[in-house]
Amino acid sequence: MTNELLWIIFALINFSMLLVVYRIFGKYGLFVWIGMATVVANIQVVKTVELFGLTATLGNIIYGTAFLATDILNEKYGKESAKKAVWLGFSALIIMTIMMQFSIRFIPAESDIAQSGLEALFGIVPQIAIGSLLAYIVSQYFDVWLYALLKRSFPKDRQLWIRNNGSTMISQLLDTAVFCGIAFYGLYPFDVWLEIFWTTYFIKFIVSVLDTPFLYAAKSFSFKE
Repeated sequence: MTNELLWIIFALINFSMLLVVYRIFGKYGLFVWIGMATVVANIQVVKTVELFGLTATLGNIIYGTAFLATDILNEKYGKESAKKAVWLGFSALIIMTIMMQFSIRFIPAESDIAQSGLEALFGIVPQIAIGSLLAYIVSQYFDVWLYALLKRSFPKDRQLWIRNNGSTMISQLLDTAVFCGIAFYGLYPFDVWLEIFWTTYFIKFIVSVLDTPFLYAAKSFSFKE
């Protein structure tokens, strides 16, 4: 199986699992999902793969589901619920970063087999960690604001794809700019940095397109309050 086919299947599975969690647990399931997605995305991002002739990080799909989750919250429960979810995800990311920085500093036992793996996953340089944290909070908050703005301009159900794609695609562009601008500043020549920037955004753009049918499905769900 090629990476491209596996990546598409993986994306569909991620978005489908989000819908299942939402169907079972309602908006509280989305809160939990966003916290989980921000943590998992920052673990997966360590791995790079070849996709569509480009080198990309693996965490873009699960990270994209966090934007879908906040869009569902914004659409069905309002901007304040979406903001609360953004801060929950941000808190989860900070707590995970602090906990794992302490964990890898314990001297391992002679029989330990996990230290090198944990260091590879969580021993990221502060510049990358700061870039990830700032990119998340800035882009997610912007996404919540922009979605609410687009909802006022395009309020009809048949215009759902406009507010979803418009907010997510622009927010993901902002996310990529903040992360690459901080995490990779001074590490690469500008032409290499620019290639990384556009490659990262291209993958996120595809994820944004794929999530639209799932937002329509989530919109159709109804719950007893």
